Amino acid sequence: MGEECQLRVLGLIGGTGLDDWGGETLVHDISSDYGQASGDVAEYPLGDLKILFMPRHGPAHSIAPHAVNYRANIDVLRKAGVDAIVAVNAVGGISEHCRPGTIHVPDQLIDYTWGRKHSFSLNADDHLQHIEFAEPFGGNLRKRIINAGPQSGVRLTEGGCLAVCQGPRLETAAEIRRLQKDGADLVGMTSMPEAALAREAGVDYASICVVANRAAGLGDEPVSMDAIDTTLKHAMVNVRTLLHALVKDLSSAD
Repeated sequence: MGEECQLRVLGLIGGTGLDDWGGETLVHDISSDYGQASGDVAEYPLGDLKILFMPRHGPAHSIAPHAVNYRANIDVLRKAGVDAIVAVNAVGGISEHCRPGTIHVPDQLIDYTWGRKHSFSLNADDHLQHIEFAEPFGGNLRKRIINAGPQSGVRLTEGGCLAVCQGPRLETAAEIRRLQKDGADLVGMTSMPEAALAREAGVDYASICVVANRAAGLGDEPVSMDAIDTTLKHAMVNVRTLLHALVKDLSSAD
């Protein structure tokens, strides 16, 4: 997964603020072998690069993290021919340096989810894959994102461990203390099984984590959805700036 490769079609999974890249938008209604995807794929041609956007929580942001059909979403992007996938994830900050509004490019994760369809290999007649997953974000795309940080002027934190919890509720303070002891720096709800399915599909996958709030029990005030929305609104401006620098870098690559 770490070898250099030429990217011409970039998948982007995220939510509000990532679905407008200017110019003409092409919409692809692609059927999945694994049920209904979160939405149609929007195509944005940018120079020599195409961005294919999948709204993880649906066009109206109405699909809860545990109810997302991750298999269908990855299958649709695979069928659409993406070379790599950037996932943007809103997360809570556990470690002291993971303050609201900061942007992180994690290198590890711990999966605490349950009941989700974690593999394309669920039935006896499916092709069984035992994927190597020691480095869940170990491909070349992550390196390109990190390199795009200085080019964009956006400050990134490289590395960190992301805990993925079930949701849709936020965690208890005791649960966050457990995650701290387990070595987690960030906590979110949507990176698994998305990352593992991308690996099964043979697609390079990297995450950009935006800290929306301090995790439960670590802030001075209770977690507020209004405060989260305000933080994300401002932070997503930096994420878009970073993605534009990444797209420019990928478009100019030989």
